[in-house]
Amino acid sequence: MNKYDFVNAPDRSMTDSVKWHVKKGDLPMSIADMDFKTAPEIIAAMKEKISLGVFGYEWPEDDYFNAVADWYEKEHGHRPEQEWLIFTTGVVPAISAVVRRISHIGDNVLVQAPVYNVFYNSIENNGRHVLSNDLQFDGSNYKINWEDLEQKLALPLTTLMIFCNPHNPVGKVWTQAEVQKIADLCFKHHVVLLSDEIHGDLVRKGPDYTPAFSVNGPARDNVISLVSPSKTFNVAALHAATAIVPNNNLRAMVNRGLNSDEVAEPNLLAIPGTIAAYEHGHDWLQALIKQLNVNFTYAQEFIGNNLPQVKVVSGKATYLIWLDVEQISTDSQELADYLEKKTGLVLSPGSIYRGNGHNFLRMNLACPLAMVKDGLERLKTGLTQYSA
Repeated sequence: MNKYDFVNAPDRSMTDSVKWHVKKGDLPMSIADMDFKTAPEIIAAMKEKISLGVFGYEWPEDDYFNAVADWYEKEHGHRPEQEWLIFTTGVVPAISAVVRRISHIGDNVLVQAPVYNVFYNSIENNGRHVLSNDLQFDGSNYKINWEDLEQKLALPLTTLMIFCNPHNPVGKVWTQAEVQKIADLCFKHHVVLLSDEIHGDLVRKGPDYTPAFSVNGPARDNVISLVSPSKTFNVAALHAATAIVPNNNLRAMVNRGLNSDEVAEPNLLAIPGTIAAYEHGHDWLQALIKQLNVNFTYAQEFIGNNLPQVKVVSGKATYLIWLDVEQISTDSQELADYLEKKTGLVLSPGSIYRGNGHNFLRMNLACPLAMVKDGLERLKTGLTQYSA
């Protein structure tokens, strides 16, 4: 019997869950959190902390930073130096803080669309310009347009690149050579590389992802990796992440930015929750990946058999499946609205990720297989009606 439960989803409909703030009977498969209970080892550590009964100011000590370094060494084969690490309350708050501290108002911040929509908020809400090196789509795969990337990095106003590694929503796991090349180009053109690695633990098959902090040569002095247990262990509300910055000077700037924005202090569960995840979560993660592969295989077969006009374009990472619906609609927002209204299935319209996302829907498969089946049946019903 499986030690961990990936069959029963806790009912979050009457909680403060953002994802489950939907009409009765609706099925949300949009927001990127999971419908699985987190690892029992994490829950036990949190309960132990709460039983203490007193919750004053806290600061992460060596045990926290050791746990982060241990995890990256064991899971990904690269151990960051302890002094490279800075606690922060989340990857997104850290991105916004870095945008404000490292770039200037009016600068270009480079992204690779279609990409996680909150990057745009962090850039535009802070008075910077989004400059996109759009990923090239050949009908089945996404690739980097290297010539365009270098031209845009070379522009005098480009000071920062936000890199999604692995890439959300397309699920692409960048090769070590690609990560090195991006870092080298950024270094050559004096652009800081900010790598969002929140999905790094969720490579379902094939070669592992390459953390930006592990690149070789002088390019390493120019990189910031942002990591967190939040996606991996379904602990987004824990508000805990780590910035990994090898260079002393850059690290001092990032540290100042995080502290100026007050996004550098842990809440009462952030430290024990993260330590438990990183020291005792290895087996749980393996079991999760196994379940995700079952879910993806089922979804791909179902779509292949029942929805020939839909194409699965997902890479090997994340629990999000990227669906090419261009044959049905090139307005994914309208299509997503239709599906929600007609079937109660809530998906993310690809248009929010920009680039060619208007031809795509993003569906979250991190839930029990029964829920995946329900979602796919609703998708089939809705798309069939929409096309009729």
